[in-house]
Amino acid sequence: MRIGHGYDVHRFAPERKLILGGVQIPYELGLDGHSDADVLIHAVMDALLGAAGMRDIGKLFPDTDPAYKGISSMKLLDAVMQRLSAADLRVGNVDVTVIAQAPKLSPYIPAMTQNLADALQTDPGRVNIKATTEEHLGFTGRKEGVACHAVCLLKEPQDP
Repeated sequence: MRIGHGYDVHRFAPERKLILGGVQIPYELGLDGHSDADVLIHAVMDALLGAAGMRDIGKLFPDTDPAYKGISSMKLLDAVMQRLSAADLRVGNVDVTVIAQAPKLSPYIPAMTQNLADALQTDPGRVNIKATTEEHLGFTGRKEGVACHAVCLLKEPQDP
């Protein structure tokens, strides 16, 4: 078994869509980034890549490459999953914590969980997403952006 941790953060920006876990969330601001800036998917990808020993998303999908401008992070996750499949690794489980003072995310967590489970080719029971605030402390508490931590377990062929 292999364990990975991922972390990502994006600041809020006007005139952008807020996409988390592949779900568009109604909010007056979106997240700034070269792609769709889906901080949840970015953290998950880094956890998966870390567990697999495959570096990180900045190395695989650099923000200097125009091919990734505005791209859906779900498409990038598909590319990561292809790499894992080629290495004969499969997802055991993923646990995600989204840190945001606003907006409230709980109504969207079931859709995010299903999106992530589908992309990871696993059962939704192996995907856990939770959201928390920082009680108005720090940049997320001041509603300047969103942060996300993700951990994952990857299984190698001989694992049950």
